[in-house]
Amino acid sequence: MRDVLIVGGGVAGLAASIFTARAGLDTLVVDSGGRSPPSSRTQSGDGGESILARNASLENYPGFPDGIDARRYLLLAREQATTAGATFELGRVTRVEPVEEGNVEAGFVVSTEGGEPLEARRLIAASWPDSEYLTPLDVGREQRGSKYVVSVDEAGRTAVSGVYAAGRIAGEPHQAIVAAGHGAKVGLAAIQDSETPFYHDWVAPEGYFTGRGREVPPACEEIDDEERRRRDERARETMLEQLAEPLEQKPTMHPSVDRV
Repeated sequence: MRDVLIVGGGVAGLAASIFTARAGLDTLVVDSGGRSPPSSRTQSGDGGESILARNASLENYPGFPDGIDARRYLLLAREQATTAGATFELGRVTRVEPVEEGNVEAGFVVSTEGGEPLEARRLIAASWPDSEYLTPLDVGREQRGSKYVVSVDEAGRTAVSGVYAAGRIAGEPHQAIVAAGHGAKVGLAAIQDSETPFYHDWVAPEGYFTGRGREVPPACEEIDDEERRRRDERARETMLEQLAEPLEQKPTMHPSVDRV
């Protein structure tokens, strides 16, 4: 049984997975088709397509002064989740229900189209606009136009203990930076509810805590200057490698557009 299963490998789901995996929770992201990222460093079976892939250029996300190819951003976020320890499975989730009828504390069984059932203690829905699989749980889906959103509290918790919703499926604005922030917030809620010791996901310079006579808090880390430089070098090498050549992938057109 996984600690956390995340349905949807878009911005919100990836952000949540980075936090839960870095906190040491066994995290699986299930994504439902699309084009597989051409990266040898991602897990086998990794695939799926966020609605962000329809963007021609992502230009309002902090940290990219001239914008970035939206598909490139998704590749980078997916690789970051993999580096953090999250794993990926290609598949479409069709149904979620308690492992034990009437007892959500025992976890959930997740059925997928053509795949083996999966089990998880906690589930994060980040699969805009698909939420039909949540119907057996009665989490509180509200219809808005032709779509449904899931009712959540300020931390992304639904009415069902152990089930969360992140990003647009939770009614958040349709912007990548908002989805990422909300996904992270929901990931933190799942960590808190798992009773995993956690203070901040924070890498601090050597002595930041210990120099004041304090122990390094849970999930924090102190590193010396040599390690800081090593990590910086690795980060720059990764970015240089990833951005060395343009992606051949083109934006995915909206399905209603006449392509004739």
